[in-house]
Amino acid sequence: MTRFNQPLGGNEMPRYAGHATMFRLPTASIGDPLDIAIVGVGLDIGTSNRSGSRFGPRQIRSESCLVRPYGMATGAAPFDSFQVADIGDVALNSFSLSESIRIITVFYRRLAKTGARPVTLGGDHTITLPILRALHETHGAVALVHVDAHADTNDAMFGEPVTHGTIMRRAIEEGLVDPQKMVQIGLRATGYAPDDFDWARRQGVRVVTAEECWHRSLAPLMEEVRARTGASVPAYLSFDIDGLDPSVAPGTGTPEPGGLTGPQALEIIRGCFGLNLVGCDLVEVSPPYDTTGNTALLAANLVFEMLCAFPGCRRIR
Repeated sequence: MTRFNQPLGGNEMPRYAGHATMFRLPTASIGDPLDIAIVGVGLDIGTSNRSGSRFGPRQIRSESCLVRPYGMATGAAPFDSFQVADIGDVALNSFSLSESIRIITVFYRRLAKTGARPVTLGGDHTITLPILRALHETHGAVALVHVDAHADTNDAMFGEPVTHGTIMRRAIEEGLVDPQKMVQIGLRATGYAPDDFDWARRQGVRVVTAEECWHRSLAPLMEEVRARTGASVPAYLSFDIDGLDPSVAPGTGTPEPGGLTGPQALEIIRGCFGLNLVGCDLVEVSPPYDTTGNTALLAANLVFEMLCAFPGCRRIR
């Protein structure tokens, strides 16, 4: 009998049936002995354009039935390496952004105390701030790999200090992230002023615009990221699906042209192997704008790659 939870296989149960959990894994609760806990946070009242990412966790889980347990290119075998389970969704207050932020912080504080590393399905990008606040209590300031079309360093949006477009500014100001060990990848399109990107640069963040990524492999960039961060510093990966081009990920709230490709997304996440990852999130999938399901399917595969990037994930070749 295997020691670790295994996804329900397509030869045991048709992929359109079976568990409605992420990767059709067993469910668990906070406090159960887990190495990695998959969590849904269906918040979208922090978004400034198209809503619908509250439905993201459910749709990503649905499409994850197509993901198999081994990485054929990397040889990664996360389900033979870690005890992984889906612990369900955070019970948010869908009428209050501030109360939902408090609820998320409390939830992840409890989860961090168990030692389980969170992999979060969003939800809009606002959720990353309360997650980082909770992880800071255990790990201190973390290194951060942030994939996004937007810097998310606005000081406020309509007077609100915490929204999906302000979180990285708050995280740096609150000391949750070490900006000298932070990289933002995929930033692009139009802005209001140069400071939209330059504020982060002045804090010491490595900003990699989408134009710097066009027509090239991102493996060398990730070598730089690993060297910049080191193997011992706690690190966090926050992946906004709108960092990718709308041609491959149309189902999102704030799409921007000229984004990263699907293979580049894989290169970034695979390039995080070697970092001391303590958590990851995949945010801003909006199923109402994902008519084919391809955005959620890609997101599910990227979440699998996140599992493979955690330290200790064994390779079978």
